[in-house]
Amino acid sequence: MSPHRILVVNPGSTTTKLGLFEDEKPLAVQKVDHPASELERFPRILDQYALRRQVMLDFLKTHQAAPAQLSAVVARGGLLKPLPSGTYRVDAKMVEDLSAGRYGEHASNIGAILAYGFQWDFQIPAFIVDPPAVDEMTDIARLSGLKEIPRRCLWHALNIMAVTRQVCAREGWDFRAENFVTAHLGGGISVAALDHGRCIDVSNGLEAGPYTPERAGTLPSIELAKLCYSGTIPEATMMRMLVGRGGLVNYLGTSNVIEVVKRIEQGDDYARLVFSGMCYQIAKEIGSYVAVLKGKVKRIILTGGAAHSKEIVTRVTGYVEGLAPVTVVPGEDELAALAQGGLRILRQEEEPRSYQDLP
Repeated sequence: MSPHRILVVNPGSTTTKLGLFEDEKPLAVQKVDHPASELERFPRILDQYALRRQVMLDFLKTHQAAPAQLSAVVARGGLLKPLPSGTYRVDAKMVEDLSAGRYGEHASNIGAILAYGFQWDFQIPAFIVDPPAVDEMTDIARLSGLKEIPRRCLWHALNIMAVTRQVCAREGWDFRAENFVTAHLGGGISVAALDHGRCIDVSNGLEAGPYTPERAGTLPSIELAKLCYSGTIPEATMMRMLVGRGGLVNYLGTSNVIEVVKRIEQGDDYARLVFSGMCYQIAKEIGSYVAVLKGKVKRIILTGGAAHSKEIVTRVTGYVEGLAPVTVVPGEDELAALAQGGLRILRQEEEPRSYQDLP
């Protein structure tokens, strides 16, 4: 079987990350920065289509790869309707929803549209993999205690699913035959209960769960309501306190884990308490998702940028290693995860899912 050559595009608000892969092997990786002066003339992200497309073409030209000779183009998925995990063929309905911003505006929305353009112009298949909209939560998991506020599914789907698959491949396990609790640890933290390949429950990485380097996580609800209605904090400031200025930033004035660890080593007992508290809450969250899976867990997996911190890993593992063996896969590689999702389709290991056929 000849190797599959895959172009991967991961658009961010001020960057375009590109990868050229031959099967699993990265041939070239590049991050293109877009300064504000370049982007300010575009009212919407989608207006940057021609600019970002040219970046993709220039990348391929630099690495002597003709677009028509690609096996597939794979993009980071955007804000779409709630959908099951998997690799989706980019279709007209997906592009329509993303173009209209039907489920929200985000830089990632343009990824599938760029891929669709390549599919149209060069007759190569275009896919997205495990977009942020992946939602397989059970009905019981959506209940919060107030019918006006259902629990929402917002999580680091791409990295959590990719890393769990990676561990399964390494150990010789069937991803869809086992249960895992996988925690993505970074500026945001998601803890997912994976039941035979489906994420049946997950801590919301934006507005709930443990406090993080920069997010407040779940808070005492009555005290939060009092603070919101105190008249002392504007709504925009309150939202920023919850996401961006919460967690370690609120307590210690920094989201830098390395800096916090250094303060602990220098004898800062308050920094030690706050840092230990974050690890304690992460471990509690992991334990709750082990319970969701009724204690039947093959492995607990720690991943994400903060999993590089041996101080975090040691503290969290100390709490949860009695529940299941712990595997650490630090960092994240979204380009490789996207390429692998496309490769599974090209190798016919999976069938591509259809967005337009979703209810």
